[in-house]
Amino acid sequence: MQLDRKTGWCQGASHCPSKHYNARPDGEISLLVIHNISLPPGQFGTGKVQQFFCQKLNAHEHPYFAEIADLRVSAHFLIERDGKVTQFVSCLQRAWHAGKSSFNGRENCNDFSIGIELEGTDDAPFSAAQYLALAQLSLELQAAWPAITEGRICGHSDIAPGRKTDPGPCFDWAQFRALRLQLREGNRT
Repeated sequence: MQLDRKTGWCQGASHCPSKHYNARPDGEISLLVIHNISLPPGQFGTGKVQQFFCQKLNAHEHPYFAEIADLRVSAHFLIERDGKVTQFVSCLQRAWHAGKSSFNGRENCNDFSIGIELEGTDDAPFSAAQYLALAQLSLELQAAWPAITEGRICGHSDIAPGRKTDPGPCFDWAQFRALRLQLREGNRT
């Protein structure tokens, strides 16, 4: 996967453009936020996340869809259980993934962050393919925006405590960090 820094789109990812974005106030990108999502809740591989982010979700297909169908949300990326990466919004634009949020005392994390959704739930382990794709993508994003330091990669729960719990207790931060280190060191040899 390779990021085109001029457009903010990743080559190697599927593109599913969402209309749920706007311009960043100052263009700064300095935070990476990891989420989880599944639609319907707890079901994987349905294609409903893509429909949701593109406002094409049929509210009549599932009771939960009726609750969320009118929400206007998106993320920059989705990583499915098999490791497939879909991009919805250019990294140069502000996706609507964080909601009311704060990082190190700064409000409105959407202004300066990139949001990556992992297909999953708080209570189910993520797949090895997802960790690999996430590690690769996060390293590519850090190469493009060095302000995304190790300490500026966090979960949705870290920027919206009490309101959000994702990526959840089943997300293995140690495994993710170890894989990133392994990939970085492999690139040096």
